[in-house]
Amino acid sequence: MTGNKHPRTGLLASMIAAALAVPAAHAGAPLDTRPLPAAADAETHGARLIVRYRDAGTDRATKLQVADAAARRAHGQRLVRSMSDVRTAAPTMRHVRRLAVGADLLQLSRKLDDAGLSTLVRELAADPSVRSVEVDRMLRHTGLPGPRRATLAQPQLVVDDQYYAQYQWHLHDATGGIDAPAAWDASTGEGVVVAVLDTGIVPHPDMDANMLEGYDFITDAFVSRRETDARVPGAYDYGDWEAADECAAGRPASDSSFHGTHVAGSVAELSNNAIGMAGVAHDARVLPVRVLGRCGGYTSDIADAIVWAAGGTVAGVPANPNPAEVINLSLGGGGSCSAISQAAINTATSLGATVVVAAGNSNADAANFTPASCDNVVSVAAGRITGGRASYSNYGSVVDLTGPGGGGGVDGNPGGYVWQATNSSATSPDLGEPTYVGMGGTSMASPHVAGVAALVQSAVVGAGKAPKTPAELEAILVDSARPFPATPDRAIGSGLLDADAAITLALSGDGGDGGDGGDDGGDDGAVQLASKVPVTGLSGAAGTGLLFRIDVPAGARLLNVMSHGGSGNVSVYVSSGEPPAGDAWEYRSNRPGNNEAVRVRKPAEASYYIRLVGESAFAGVTLQARVD
Repeated sequence: MTGNKHPRTGLLASMIAAALAVPAAHAGAPLDTRPLPAAADAETHGARLIVRYRDAGTDRATKLQVADAAARRAHGQRLVRSMSDVRTAAPTMRHVRRLAVGADLLQLSRKLDDAGLSTLVRELAADPSVRSVEVDRMLRHTGLPGPRRATLAQPQLVVDDQYYAQYQWHLHDATGGIDAPAAWDASTGEGVVVAVLDTGIVPHPDMDANMLEGYDFITDAFVSRRETDARVPGAYDYGDWEAADECAAGRPASDSSFHGTHVAGSVAELSNNAIGMAGVAHDARVLPVRVLGRCGGYTSDIADAIVWAAGGTVAGVPANPNPAEVINLSLGGGGSCSAISQAAINTATSLGATVVVAAGNSNADAANFTPASCDNVVSVAAGRITGGRASYSNYGSVVDLTGPGGGGGVDGNPGGYVWQATNSSATSPDLGEPTYVGMGGTSMASPHVAGVAALVQSAVVGAGKAPKTPAELEAILVDSARPFPATPDRAIGSGLLDADAAITLALSGDGGDGGDGGDDGGDDGAVQLASKVPVTGLSGAAGTGLLFRIDVPAGARLLNVMSHGGSGNVSVYVSSGEPPAGDAWEYRSNRPGNNEAVRVRKPAEASYYIRLVGESAFAGVTLQARVD
């Protein structure tokens, strides 16, 4: 018998060859750069990808050609593995928008399975014109629904704010609270703006006077429940309820959380008005920014919102008239900090905003969650009324301190929950009315820290001093935390948040003040760094090497060295005992641009030398080293 013994294999191979041979500019459907239609939900379109190209000036058509070519290569590999894909065309890409951090958001024309998506990402990342690529993941709020949610009982007594004494242990309890009453003698947060990036807010008479207009950054009508994908002024929470399996297979139905309203209330609910409850910084203003809706919120939307909240520029969105000095992110997801999230956070801190984040609720190492593991953030674990770690709270070396998050039923009602404003509806807020509720989670702990940060900034400015930098403010919050009543079962930072101690430390002159970051060091010419105190305005020509030194004591858990901001391109080299030189170094970060990070876990007791090297001319760079 003669002829081809494997006709189907031959046909498949020829189809693959034909698919891969089509020139990039003409493959598949013509290039489509129109905006996405309304309601671009996961049932209609495929995954969204965040792509950073090496040449920021590359035109949109060329970027799409690169992405489409990668999609065809990935599809060809799928054809080799699966005959079922033979009749399926390779997906194409659509350009959604340019992000504030310089990346491009693309969306696939159809859904892929996990293996197909991983293959496509790998192919696109391998293209020499691509700097990085990541899936635009959905993050969710870090409040705990269901059994860790309680409703009001009849109050036992009324002291100014109606429910303050009985319910708000997290503000005044001597063991697990933050000692807010003593702090309020010095500061109530007046003049400070705190951005709350969350589900948005709903009207509430105990909050409205402290709420700024804000903005809705969600760019998917399915997620936002608005009529279009357009971003719009205001931050109205339309509700984040879900039907069973609507957002992910096996995920049960859930009611609306009105999570952003609760978080915003923790920061700045009105006080001394004889109704309801009180907020930590009840004379501060909250800038609500809506980034979470049905199913969660996209990393790309959150990144743009972080930049905008701090006063940065986002294409298509009017300038923020109320830049925030503090940004709260009670949200997160699995995985280490994404490059896009880190770039947005770095931009915000360079603009003077302190970024406070929830550590997460998975009873796991926060280093494996984002944005809790990002640099330049204050990562907050959750404590109980007893001062112990809440059983659900994430932990680990990236956690800075612990705030009150509630222990749930184990500590009873109200002591097991954090109490603030909400809406009574299970779905749309239009069907409910303003009320109060107890919730638990690191979502609740984080805004207590953000509120105390606002108290500190207001107190410092009120005393005639310059506002604290993000690094200085973080150091104050961490260093002023009071000791745990008993050693926690896991590492959850320096101690329990203490509002009065934070203000006292900030006003003492010792809190976070570090001048220019150090002196000229010794004979080696290295500039001595103080932990957590940034050195700013660094500049030099290509090939310039600036040398710094930081002393690490015995027992340190982490040495974190980072650079960011400015222009040009730098690399960071780190060695212990002697300065890095040539190929003699122990740790290195040499990503394109100035956002470099070196993390040394369990560093030895030694002097660590840091050399900042200009790969090209650079200016305005900030360098910071932190020892925990």
